Amino acid sequence: MHSLWTDLRPYRKQCIIGPLFKLIEAILELTIPILTAQIIDRGVARGDTAFIARTGLLMLAIITAGLCSALVCQYSAAVASQGFGTRVRSALFAHINRLSHAQIDRLGAATLVTRLTNDVNQLQLGVAMMIRLIIRTPFVSIGSVIAAMLIDWKLALIILASMPLFVLTLWLIMRKTFPLYTKVQKKLDTLSKTVQENLSGVRVIRAFSRTAYERDRFDGQSADLADTVVRVGRISSLTGPVPSLIMNAAVIAILWFGGFRVQSGAMTTGEILAFVNYVAQILAALIVLANLVVIFTKAYASLGRVREVFALQPDITDGPGAQPDAADPDAVRLEHVSFSYDAGEPVLEDLTLHIPRGETLGVIGATGSGKTTLIGLVCRFFDATAGAVYVDGADVRSYRLKELRGKIGLVAQKNELFSGTIADNIRWGDPDADDEQVRFAARVAQAAEFIEKKADGYQSRVERGGVNLSGGQRQRLSIARAVCRRPEILILDDASSALDYATEAALRAALRKLSGTTVLLVSQRAAAVRHADRILVLDDGRVSGLGTHAELMETCEVYREIVASQQSGAQAEKEGGAQ
Repeated sequence: MHSLWTDLRPYRKQCIIGPLFKLIEAILELTIPILTAQIIDRGVARGDTAFIARTGLLMLAIITAGLCSALVCQYSAAVASQGFGTRVRSALFAHINRLSHAQIDRLGAATLVTRLTNDVNQLQLGVAMMIRLIIRTPFVSIGSVIAAMLIDWKLALIILASMPLFVLTLWLIMRKTFPLYTKVQKKLDTLSKTVQENLSGVRVIRAFSRTAYERDRFDGQSADLADTVVRVGRISSLTGPVPSLIMNAAVIAILWFGGFRVQSGAMTTGEILAFVNYVAQILAALIVLANLVVIFTKAYASLGRVREVFALQPDITDGPGAQPDAADPDAVRLEHVSFSYDAGEPVLEDLTLHIPRGETLGVIGATGSGKTTLIGLVCRFFDATAGAVYVDGADVRSYRLKELRGKIGLVAQKNELFSGTIADNIRWGDPDADDEQVRFAARVAQAAEFIEKKADGYQSRVERGGVNLSGGQRQRLSIARAVCRRPEILILDDASSALDYATEAALRAALRKLSGTTVLLVSQRAAAVRHADRILVLDDGRVSGLGTHAELMETCEVYREIVASQQSGAQAEKEGGAQ
């Protein structure tokens, strides 16, 4: 598992220098009450203005040196915490991208975004506070107690008596708030998920007039989060007034008993003032400590959530390196492959399939028949439960993932485009592609026509997700991106569902001209696969038929039913008879 300490290690120097200079500041700060007492007892009482001036200048020098020390500490804390946060965020993002599709789906995108942002920010703040205050706070507290005892140990017993009450208060607050902070983060995940769903599905929500329902759902979750935050806030807010109450009660007691000590001549007025100043320093330090407890409680809750992601080992990892067999006639081969999600019912069962190099294979079947799962196995988005998948004669599990997926150009069911230009999106397939390769890919995908009509052509902007393009345009750009890669295996997963029949026919004709490319054409439309070299018919995860359109019309009842359901009965009968 990734260790967060490795992300802090490059900032060892700042982690040493920061607390060291904060310690220097604390030492200098502890001298101020003593000097103040001397000014009152020796300078004011004796009317020695020269002593007052000298001591005042010394105090000014001490305060200036303390300020400089604090600035060095602040700078060190900023460098270390920001650097640590950046490294953790980058490592977490890289780790998430190594997780399999199934693992990411189980966690959910919303919680991963929250952990990558909010939780890492809490850790970052915890590191900054640790460098700035973790040494200073106890040192000032202990140092002030010792200084007070040196002035008058009997009066210092009042401070010592109040300390257990303060510690008990902090312990009770921390015990109550830690589980609540964990709940807050989880409810923030839920709220983020709802926002993400609403923003991505805004068109569907409006089309079904569910805006009011979704607003009420969001308001309910938001109110639930607010209630939890307010609840934990009420408890955390006690970290200020309760310590103040305890320490101010101590101050009252000190002034009461200190008055008797002054009257008896055991203490001077300056010593009483210094004593009260030390109590004030202890109070300030303890309030800071109380706030640190809140910050570290949040950070600890976030640490567990971040570690939970890091502890999740990727299901799909690189193989040792494949040795493709150039003599193998098959580009893809599946041998007795079965697969099920989370040990449930098999999605594919005992599937054996050979796809020769350069063949165009159509894959068709009803919804849930296993078409997309078949593609996921070839791309190794997940591993077969039983059997083996081969690409170029080598088991996909023996490939390094980058090596395997470099052979494949995939156009998924959901067309994801990225902010940038049209040319940038096409070059996702091959970052080194020149302008001519980009234009060629666009022509093959039947995208050149609409691109060249735009004022900026290939430099036209694409908004995030391609929201400024139609569904058909997004599909064609996705196909162009895959073609630009010049893949050995081109997989089109229902990639022409938004295209009209004329454009789809032109696309099929262009794809046939890609020499040497093996094409897997997945669709629910019989018209999209009927011209393939062979058609694989899946039915409930099993092979129902394999052959040309004509052969399947004669031998495969499932295929005939699919064709008949998509055409008029007379047309289907006429077409079957013609074959």
